[in-house]
Amino acid sequence: MKVRFLLDENESPRLKAALLRFHPTMDVLRIGDPGAPQLGTPDPDILRYLETSQRMFVTSNRTTMPEHIQAHWAANGHLWGVFWIRRGMPIGQVARDLVLVWQASEAEEWIDRLDWIPF
Repeated sequence: MKVRFLLDENESPRLKAALLRFHPTMDVLRIGDPGAPQLGTPDPDILRYLETSQRMFVTSNRTTMPEHIQAHWAANGHLWGVFWIRRGMPIGQVARDLVLVWQASEAEEWIDRLDWIPF
């Protein structure tokens, strides 16, 4: 199965636009989009959405999300991967790396993995 992305609401909408410019068929939502969690959705609810929708999460939230991920795993939950965006990275570089993930891997390869982007 192809990787499907959910972008955190704190990430620029330009990231989604850049991804779709590279590949218009890529399945990418941003929190607040139709079919995605609403803006302001609590982290635990986002994690449950990610698990059931089989989406990888792309975020720079390293303040509250790590503790919620640990709690999600402690409750036997799973995730389809999380990418932490490194501070100060240009949107184009982040988009290129996400496109590489989308092109070169399958969603199942990222289950319960946390990683940094850009690589």
